[in-house]
Amino acid sequence: MQVHGSTHRTLVQCARTVYRTEGLRAFYVSYPTTLCMTIPFTAAQFMAYESTSKIMNPTKRYDPFTHCIAGGLAGAVAAAVTTPLDVIKTVLQTRGTAQDPEARTAKGLFNAAKLIKNQYGWAGFLRGMRPRIIATMPSTAICWYVYTSSPSTWSCSATLHIDRSRY
Repeated sequence: MQVHGSTHRTLVQCARTVYRTEGLRAFYVSYPTTLCMTIPFTAAQFMAYESTSKIMNPTKRYDPFTHCIAGGLAGAVAAAVTTPLDVIKTVLQTRGTAQDPEARTAKGLFNAAKLIKNQYGWAGFLRGMRPRIIATMPSTAICWYVYTSSPSTWSCSATLHIDRSRY
């Protein structure tokens, strides 16, 4: 429904149309690519966050500003590194509305990657990188800020004391 010029009015209508025209497999065609993208995204995000945090705050004292900035920068790095996989995933997810007949029949990760390379060259794998970085930075900044600002929330022993002598 986010595709430009979509004729679908509701999620249910969209799902029915996709199921009728492409079958059940259409709902999962980009799932392997999504997994291949999510794992490196998370790894890159953690590495970038740790590196940036060490540079910005070598004393490791709690500083919400540092966590927020380091989190945003980590998200930017992770988004940039995984953009090629995001482009492939997008081709697979929008194949039902594609104008290009080859894109409409893209079967999976490698087939979509070949299609992108043939049509746009290597630069095609970087399409949409700036908007992706801009969209990712605020959410990762907020996530890291919240995660680091409430350590007692994540520890059961800090929030729950059970007196076992009563049992």
